[in-house]
Amino acid sequence: MSTLLPFKAVRPVADKVALVTCRNYDDYSPAELAAWLNFNPYSFLHVINPAYVHAQKITLDKRFKGVAHKYQDFKNDGVFVSEEEPVMFLYEIQTKTNTFTGIVAGTLIEEYKANVIKKHEDTLQYRVELFKDYLHQTGFNTEPVLITYPDKTEINDWIVKKKKEQPLYHFSTTNKEKHTLWRVGEASEIAWIQNQFESIPELYIADGHHRSASAELLFDEDNHLGNPNLKGFMSFLIAESNVKIYEFNRIVRDLNGHTKDDFLALLDEHFIVKSKLQELWKPQDKFEFGMYLDGEFYALFYKQENPNPGLLENLDAQILYDTVLHPILGIEDLRNDERIEYIPGKQSILTIKELVDEGEFEVGFMLFPSEIAEIKALADNQLIMPPKSTYIEPKFRSGLMVYEL
Repeated sequence: MSTLLPFKAVRPVADKVALVTCRNYDDYSPAELAAWLNFNPYSFLHVINPAYVHAQKITLDKRFKGVAHKYQDFKNDGVFVSEEEPVMFLYEIQTKTNTFTGIVAGTLIEEYKANVIKKHEDTLQYRVELFKDYLHQTGFNTEPVLITYPDKTEINDWIVKKKKEQPLYHFSTTNKEKHTLWRVGEASEIAWIQNQFESIPELYIADGHHRSASAELLFDEDNHLGNPNLKGFMSFLIAESNVKIYEFNRIVRDLNGHTKDDFLALLDEHFIVKSKLQELWKPQDKFEFGMYLDGEFYALFYKQENPNPGLLENLDAQILYDTVLHPILGIEDLRNDERIEYIPGKQSILTIKELVDEGEFEVGFMLFPSEIAEIKALADNQLIMPPKSTYIEPKFRSGLMVYEL
């Protein structure tokens, strides 16, 4: 059984919503960040990155307190308003290529603990602790956990009907996306949605593993205070057929002392290697890998020596690690080794070609994206994917909605 919670959301006033909301802070280059902060006084970037000029010179504690103070300033200035009663929302994001629609609501920490809300990705403890401290100091969160649920006809039909109503917001952004938000405020409608999700046995985290783990840690530490808002975390729930899963491609700075010819010979043990010369070749199926090395593209076809691999051993990202990255290139720690970096699959493979051609990296690998069934099977068996295995959309706008603690 899955439980959804309405919450007293804090959100921008309608005439400023397009100015307030922003992409994830890490998506901005330093120049973009400076431009937005200099020329848009309403950007939520002012809240999540206060005193940006001196960001490296202040302690984390002072920075988190600065976030809390700036958020309060936005509220005092009337940039944000609060719902009078707990509500849910229907939210739609239209990109150039996809339309994503889901429900924004709270989900229960207890169900996360009980593995009703399942995870497939490992977390770094220091990041969990850091974000827990952030939540404790600032008292709010504005980035929901992206959660998928099995497609359900009744919910799909309700979404179609709800979208015919007058939206709360309808705005465009500078990256050419359209965003539409509908309030779900009637008690009977909220109860109907809750009833629909009570019949869904499991939910799956698609993106936001550190956020959910941090919320759990905060709950464990501060629940004795009797704060009911700590029992849940804000989530964006979307049907599993509506998420878009990209791969994370890999680029490596050197060949670990191997010559090009030696490296290609070592690949022959596990792969059929075919040169594609200047063809911008990408994998077309599982067990296929693209490679760019020394101005040339290659197709690598995995020989699948083990006819009955386990779920994890069957994962392309794990295969690449087990056969190439670790034994040949000497990369043990995929999270912390500075010799490897990751490129989201939604970016053109020309990005990989350019980075290798410029000389900072020696070789790039392109993977085939995982499917939702593969991710769910791993989560069901409490298995963890290698770091940076999936890049999943949609991405929520920061500042669109605030879940106060």
